[in-house]
Amino acid sequence: MRELHLMAHDIRSLENVGALFRTCDSLGVAKLWLTGYTAAPPDPRITKVALGADKSVVFEQKTDIMELIKQFRAEGIPVYALELTKDAIDLAKFAAPDRMALIVGTETTGIPPSLIEACDGAIKITQKGIKESLNAAVAAGIACWAILDGQKG
Repeated sequence: MRELHLMAHDIRSLENVGALFRTCDSLGVAKLWLTGYTAAPPDPRITKVALGADKSVVFEQKTDIMELIKQFRAEGIPVYALELTKDAIDLAKFAAPDRMALIVGTETTGIPPSLIEACDGAIKITQKGIKESLNAAVAAGIACWAILDGQKG
């Protein structure tokens, strides 16, 4: 069984944080890491959207994401950014390792280039419409499902 850690970095929307809790609960994400200025429970707006998942999901708040990336590396867990970059691997073609961490970034500017450089790679969700991005919680849900359930093997 694959082990996925989701890192929510600098997510300002408390509703998105609540949605991430529900996604992690639904799909069996190993741990939700709330990094940078991402808020953590208890918060009524997170709780309203999480619908109890804020009580069932293992999570930890860690301000310094670079420290967390180093921790994952020390444990042999590769870290990938969910971001549209020129070198990003299409999610449909991504061969997920048995253990990994995935960073989803802020809703407005995404993951900073310096943070992407610290990762083992980037994964993208191919866009078919006129918009160039998805809501952070929606993108995380699609990627987590594909990594944990959609791509066997």
